Amino acid sequence: MGGEATRSFPSHIGATALFGEQPAATPPCRDGPSRIPLAQHDCPTALRAETGTTDDNIAAEDSGPLDGLNDPDAHHAPTAVEKEAVTMTSAANSSELAVFAPGREFTATANAGPELQAAADEDRLAFWAKQAERLHWHAPFSEVLDWSDAPVAKWFVNGRLNVAYNCVDRHVLAGNGDRVAIHFEGEPGDTRDLTYHDLLAEVSKAANTFTGLGLVAGDRVAIYMPMIPQAIVTMLACARLGLTHSVVFAGFSAAALRSRIDDAEAKLVVTVDGQWRRGQAAPLKPAVDEALAGAAGDPTDAGAASVTHVLVVKRTGIDVDTTEGRDLWWHETVEKASDTHQAQPFDSEHPLFILYTSGTTGKPKGIIHTSGGYLTQASYTHHNVFDHKAGQDVYWCTADIGWVTGHSYIVYGPLSNGVTQVVYEGTPNSPDEHRHFQIIEKYGVSIYYTAPTLVRTFMKWGRDIPDAHDLSSIRLLGSVGEPINPEAWKWFREVIGGNTAPIVDTWWQTETGAIMISPLPGITATKPGSAMAPLPGISAKIVDDDANELGAGGSGYLVLDKPWPAMLRGIWGDMDRYRETYWSRYPEQGWYFAGDGAKYDEDGALWVLGRVDDVMNVSGHRISTSEVESALVGHHGVAEAAVVGAADETTGQGIVAFVILREGTPNTGDTLIAELKAEVSREISPIAKPRQITIVPELPKTRSGKIMRRLLKDIAEGRDLGDTSTLVDPKVFDTIHGK
Repeated sequence: MGGEATRSFPSHIGATALFGEQPAATPPCRDGPSRIPLAQHDCPTALRAETGTTDDNIAAEDSGPLDGLNDPDAHHAPTAVEKEAVTMTSAANSSELAVFAPGREFTATANAGPELQAAADEDRLAFWAKQAERLHWHAPFSEVLDWSDAPVAKWFVNGRLNVAYNCVDRHVLAGNGDRVAIHFEGEPGDTRDLTYHDLLAEVSKAANTFTGLGLVAGDRVAIYMPMIPQAIVTMLACARLGLTHSVVFAGFSAAALRSRIDDAEAKLVVTVDGQWRRGQAAPLKPAVDEALAGAAGDPTDAGAASVTHVLVVKRTGIDVDTTEGRDLWWHETVEKASDTHQAQPFDSEHPLFILYTSGTTGKPKGIIHTSGGYLTQASYTHHNVFDHKAGQDVYWCTADIGWVTGHSYIVYGPLSNGVTQVVYEGTPNSPDEHRHFQIIEKYGVSIYYTAPTLVRTFMKWGRDIPDAHDLSSIRLLGSVGEPINPEAWKWFREVIGGNTAPIVDTWWQTETGAIMISPLPGITATKPGSAMAPLPGISAKIVDDDANELGAGGSGYLVLDKPWPAMLRGIWGDMDRYRETYWSRYPEQGWYFAGDGAKYDEDGALWVLGRVDDVMNVSGHRISTSEVESALVGHHGVAEAAVVGAADETTGQGIVAFVILREGTPNTGDTLIAELKAEVSREISPIAKPRQITIVPELPKTRSGKIMRRLLKDIAEGRDLGDTSTLVDPKVFDTIHGK
């Protein structure tokens, strides 16, 4: 495995004013703090590459251990931000922090070199024009960016392309039709390999069927399906025809589906009879029937009037009701259609998809993404962040297509790059906890992109499970969905990555469309738990309430100060809400407000500290929930932790923690709780010591894997829980209340 190149840095823990007195923006080298982590930088304070093994790091998007990754915006819409001076400690809570430099062998063959950043620094728009050359344009663009109607961007103006052609046809025409595009692994054990030639035939059949149903470019299609090939085929068929798809996670309720169908005015719904979950066939078509029907007892609700057809894939064979004239079987229509179809180009700004985010309350928030800019950045980031090499790598992103990670890093980014990838239908523990590692071993997965939630679940299960399998094919790891705590980062690298695989920590959101902040494997020296730096071509700042940019050591708000190709173009049907939600915080500067807190450490590495509203106020001090969680998980006996701030008469808020122990760790009651409190006090500050710690067997999670901290806060403050229907297991509260 070779020697490990590290440097030790003094702890940068300790109280730093998040929005109060801050270090001025005096970057230690010419490109500013965000550029320091490039190992080849000639700046004296840079983290320089040293001989040894590779490593990188992880941080931001969403994902659940049992139902795939969720969206990088497992974050809600930004809430109001308090303005008082506050205190936050560093996300790196260790007295010394190892830095993992790129290995020489990896660097020698890496897709991304230092010239990438140099080109972006020299001329950002020329840089993005160059990245757009990764795609096939049926008509060239006349202008890279039109920002005259800010905050609504137009990228690659007047350019015309077909997204599906770029993801499928051109690979066949280039002679790669026999390359496997998708290794499908069904939960029951059924498998299917689709080559690019197969995929082109399937997408063409679906496109011909959709045209036969009367759909035309601009119409919307709702997709309510599990992780099966037909779901990807449907997305690509929509892209081929200029139909705008709206994928709804198959774990969502009929009511959630209905609200999204109504908001987008979808004409077609594509679904399945049922889906496999832990060995059982779970009905899905009945939820569609319920969503489309009028509300019982409500004469004003005549049902989803926009929908004319429902197309059903027979996945499980369970009996389902059909509505004459509306419902059609996939095998009786799509599979019998012609497999020849000519793709037509669409404008670069043609809407590709609408994806609904988990907002606060009220009407669902449909994020609009368009074609040329989105595909350019998805392709660029997949190629460079994951160091993907077509025809050599086997890639696996464990996300669900119901989230933006599935859109950008299962469908559009990877397929545009000619990927060979694994698509797995089921859960990581069906039929047992070995399933993911069996799949990695079976297909020789070399790039594995997952979420911290799943990594922590693997830690809880114990390393003897992955150790039972040959994981030597893995050469790069990625993390998405939330900041990853350093302990999980190091476990991920050591146990899954064989102590050699770089880790790319990716911060981005549903709204950004593609990865924004991440190490580049081969050139970035990384710190466990830090997202490190914005990618070449991306511009981000950390600022205070008054829009002052903060330098090394400063903590504040993360903003994006220049437009980027994959950025959202609005909220479907509500552009006022778009402007208010994302652009009103710094209107004079024209900055996109991400809603996350962040800081640069003393070496210029960027740390995402979590949502601004995930910050607790304890006796006038601001403490990040993620930092306390990291300190708790740093204890050898803790697998996972969730922290909330609960009302406290004395301190304003008290810190309340819920902790899951690792397998084999005895619950010694008060003794263990005292240990955990001492751990937090030692790693962060006595102020951060939890008022209460409860050992629990499980945490309440949504079907996307997001911990429902709001409900934990309700428990901590003694309130009724209200609606728990979105949870994987609402009964989890019985076990928590029993503690």
